[in-house]
Amino acid sequence: MQKKPKVSNIKNIATTKFFNIQSMDVAFSNGEKRQYERLKPSENGAVLVVPMLNDDTVLMIYEYSGGTDRYELALTKGKIDDGETPLEAANRELIEEIGYGANKLTFIKEMTIAPGYQSSVTHIVLAQDLYKDSAEGDEPEPLKVVEHQLSNLEKLVYHEDLTEARSIAALYMAREIVKNQHS
Repeated sequence: MQKKPKVSNIKNIATTKFFNIQSMDVAFSNGEKRQYERLKPSENGAVLVVPMLNDDTVLMIYEYSGGTDRYELALTKGKIDDGETPLEAANRELIEEIGYGANKLTFIKEMTIAPGYQSSVTHIVLAQDLYKDSAEGDEPEPLKVVEHQLSNLEKLVYHEDLTEARSIAALYMAREIVKNQHS
């Protein structure tokens, strides 16, 4: 295992509503030194939820994405509020975004996005045994909820509106978990 470099001189160089942009000096064990920049999001992390209406039907949403300036097909997601566990946040986001809660929530995996410059952690959660419920969320407009079949996953991942890597990876992981529950 490689020796972890020494990080020093961490400075916030810009702050937005969601991120701190930091610079940091990094000294490697071989003597090389570099300055890195990273995005430092909220400390609580986020959740991404795979809501299963049944063993084959996943509920997805169309949501406007500022980064791509278009509506993207994705899974329910959101930040973890202060005092919430990832599973509590997952259920709250389900209720707010798609009008369902879940009696069974299973943590799948933590994932990062571009760990070379971003430190955010997303907790992937499988939601099963859904029940109808609703609450007002923070979305600026109603989200369009659509059903897709995991049995058609190979075609779904090539859908032009599904581009988020976390959602694609989570769908594959959820499909395997659901399949193994009945083996």
